Formats: sequence, structure tokens, C-alpha cells
Amino acid sequence: MLHPLKITSTLADETRFQIYDFMLQNKRTFTVQEIANQFQIHPNVARLHLTKLSEIKVVTADFVKTGKGGRPGRLYKATEEGIALTFPKREEPLLFNILLQLVSSLGEEAMDKGKELAYIQGLEEMKGICSRAKSSLTFEEKVNLLSERAALIGYVPRIAEQDTQRIIQFTIYNCPFHNQLPLYQNLICTLHEAYLRGQIDALFSQNEFIQTENMLHKCEHCKYEIHVKRVTS
Repeated sequence: MLHPLKITSTLADETRFQIYDFMLQNKRTFTVQEIANQFQIHPNVARLHLTKLSEIKVVTADFVKTGKGGRPGRLYKATEEGIALTFPKREEPLLFNILLQLVSSLGEEAMDKGKELAYIQGLEEMKGICSRAKSSLTFEEKVNLLSERAALIGYVPRIAEQDTQRIIQFTIYNCPFHNQLPLYQNLICTLHEAYLRGQIDALFSQNEFIQTENMLHKCEHCKYEIHVKRVTS
């Protein structure tokens, strides 16, 4: 098992973290030269960053034949699993799996209760954050709060303007429950969406929350839109 200090020290480098974040959002393989071009750094520097990331297993490095002779090249890709840091070791994932099994075995009634609890959790968390503000939050400040809460699961909200409403579009690149999806995909997605709805309802009293893409339907990412009505004076 990798020591947490090795992981944190590797990702502490700003450029290296940006490279990892970029690869995480673009689910494909990259050559050293592509990363060097993207971040305007020397290929040797790009190779060093990619090697460091592969050492902590957040990036895979596979040899491929170029067809031109010589040494095989390498293709790099962000891993699906990601990493979790606990020090000292915690067993939350074990309890999480047990709870998923329990809810799944109890049927629709348990699912409905789970949705209710997930929604309340998201709602109360965001209300608590908003209550610490010294004045009423602007639309932009609310979007920033949403961005901060979402940073670790990799979505960056984008705003589209219309006459009667604003549309917040965001994409989840790194599902925080990826490891549990094969067995409990419907349950996890339902609870996660209820939690997000709670956060959004706490921020915007009049909104329409829509999922436009879902990883479970062979999409690369989960995409959402939040339609927020303009407040007229």
C-alpha cells in the first residue's frame, strides 16, 4: 500500500496536479509530447510528471509499438479508480458496502427513505454553508459555492444565459462511487442525484434539475443542467 505522504507529496506540485486533472477530465490516452504541448513544458519534464503520477497509480503507463522501429512508446491515461487517503487506516468503505447491501435488500421502501435522507443531507449541508455568509449571496457566489463543493469529483459549472433564465451546466468526470457502481449502480446514482438536488435547492429556490448524460448509459461522463429562473424586481 502506498504511504499517504508519497501520494500527497506527488500531487503537491501544481503542474503535476493540473496534468492529472486534465487527464481525468479527458478520458483518453496521451503521449508525452501531447502533455508537453498542452502545458507548454519540455517533453522531459512532462515525462517526469507522468512517471511520478504512474508511481502513485493514478495514471497508467502502457507501452505501444510505433511501427517505426526502435523502442516502443508509452501512452498514459488517468485510472478510473482514483485514490483514497486515510491515515491511520479507516474502514469506511467496508461499512459503506454493507449499507448498500442492506438498502438494496430492503427494496423500494428503503430506496425511497434513502433518497429522502440523501436529499436532506445535501440541503442541510449547503444551507449551513450559506448561513455563514455575511450578506445575501449573489448568483455568481452561489455558483462558486457549488464549484467548491464539487471540486473533488471533478465538475466545473458553466453558465449559459437566456432571456428568462440562466442555465448552469456541469459534468462529473470522476464519479466518487466508481468502485461500487458494478453492483449497485441504480441505487448509487439515485442517492447521489438526490444529494445534488438537495444542494441545488438550498442555493436556488426556483430551479429545474435535469440529467442530460449518464455514465450508466455508455456516456463518458454524467452531465447535468440546472435551469434557474431570473429574479425580476
